[in-house]
Amino acid sequence: MRAAFPDFRLGNVLATSFTGTLSERHGNAVERIPTPQRLVDWLAASGLAVDSCTTAQLDLARELRESIHAAATAAAIQDALPASAVQVINDCSAQGRAAAILTPEGKRQWRLNSASCVEDALSVIAADAISVIAGERDGKLALCASLTCRAAFFDTSQSRSRKWCDMNTCGNRQKKARFNANQRKNPRSAE
Repeated sequence: MRAAFPDFRLGNVLATSFTGTLSERHGNAVERIPTPQRLVDWLAASGLAVDSCTTAQLDLARELRESIHAAATAAAIQDALPASAVQVINDCSAQGRAAAILTPEGKRQWRLNSASCVEDALSVIAADAISVIAGERDGKLALCASLTCRAAFFDTSQSRSRKWCDMNTCGNRQKKARFNANQRKNPRSAE
């Protein structure tokens, strides 16, 4: 029987969804790609299916993930991008063989060929990170307001004032904590 793994938290932005494969970075960290097969599963769920993954490729993927997180965090707080993170992102972007295709709905989609490997999929993620961090998209990078999370996310809300990386997790957790704190202060208000 396969061990149960935490669910993937897939968003609309590939690069920041990828950084979300490690959540609660400042609390009890949750690793969502603990095994090579789990990375294969995440890539497939993200439209970047590959046949297999080695431990070395998983290590490369995690290095890219942490580099994207470091660069996105720096960009969100308008700090200098870490040179080592930029180097990893650029190296991963340059080594891939994926092709951008146009869907019938007018959207860009990435296509890997049958001989594609994890590095090709990682190049797509790195290219996505470059476009987000470089400010080429309509939106802004922000950091989750949860002190245990602090995930970088891409805010495309109209006001660009989103606070949480995911309302269903961090946002609800914070609202619940605030509600419980208010209940402890005012126990009679629940009656």
